[in-house]
Amino acid sequence: VQLQASGGGLVQAGGSLRLSCAPSGRYGLPVMGWFRQAPGKEREFVAAIRWRDGSSGYSGSVKGRFTISRDNARNTMYLQMNSVKPEDTAVYYCSASGRSDWPDRELRTNYDYWGQGTLVTVFS
Repeated sequence: VQLQASGGGLVQAGGSLRLSCAPSGRYGLPVMGWFRQAPGKEREFVAAIRWRDGSSGYSGSVKGRFTISRDNARNTMYLQMNSVKPEDTAVYYCSASGRSDWPDRELRTNYDYWGQGTLVTVFS
């Protein structure tokens, strides 16, 4: 399984950006998520979605501003980022789990596959 993330770029604080992730080699991976890593920091959980019913979960720092979604027909996951802040600046990684361990959705170890990352830079 390969994950292809796209959509990163430069955005002004308060603006919006949408990231996409399309897995190849397998359809409907049970849980997919987004993590991010800022310079000098650990990779952290951002959001996750359960493919079969669209249930979603968010970190406290993005809840209410970011929305994770999936398109079954396109087998693609999205992260809509609104009201972005400079502290959202990071490399964003798409991830996927071949298991249905929804309670562990915030744990990096829950994910079997990772994309290459896409850089989001928010300037004020």
